[in-house]
Amino acid sequence: MTNTASLLQVEDVYAGYVKDLDILQGINFRIDSGEMVVVIGPNGAGKSTLAKTIFGLLTPHRGGISFKGENIVGLKSNQIVQRGMCYVPQIFNVFPSLTVEENLEMGAFVRRGSLKELKAHIFELFPRLVERKRQRAGTLSGGERQQLAMGRALMLQPSLLILDEPSAALSPILVNSVFELIKQINQGGTSIILVEQNAQKALAMADRGYVLESGRDRFEGLGRDLLNNPKVGELYLGASHLG
Repeated sequence: MTNTASLLQVEDVYAGYVKDLDILQGINFRIDSGEMVVVIGPNGAGKSTLAKTIFGLLTPHRGGISFKGENIVGLKSNQIVQRGMCYVPQIFNVFPSLTVEENLEMGAFVRRGSLKELKAHIFELFPRLVERKRQRAGTLSGGERQQLAMGRALMLQPSLLILDEPSAALSPILVNSVFELIKQINQGGTSIILVEQNAQKALAMADRGYVLESGRDRFEGLGRDLLNNPKVGELYLGASHLG
């Protein structure tokens, strides 16, 4: 039964990239206002597919997705953005030929009026970007590029931000920095779905989490409970990569 208090509700969703070959096999998922919910699982579990399906990049073959009480199945991504949801993919998440400031302005493409206050807020949240604001995004480091991608999404002041493996390919120090920023964004009131390969660190700061396996939501619960669940640990034994 749908939780009417949920910001986003995914019910019995089947979806994939090829007809009659579904990667998601009846996924159920929800996030409430203000929550940070982490999605983890081994390679091929369907984590990124779930993120893309929620954001309208894939259309479910079966099941329902509601956002703020409205059915969004069949809506295009730009229509979903206008309803208050943003998605930051793992790669190709900035415009490399544009400056940092131009990237932020592109992030606010559906907004009207002055962007001065919004940009000031983003630069306050990501002070490193202030030093780079006239630099082309393609010349940024991996950590700076990830900050810019998140900052650009926040220019729309979304109710829900989906982050697809933001710590991928970052050094341990940069991973810690990015995770602190994610926590800060969430504490500012933005609900976050965090698809993440760094399962332990992600679950430690999440309100709740889902463990996907073979396109199904195998475990769901409080982040700390999943972190201490031996069955969740067993799922990763022998796995060379938790992406």
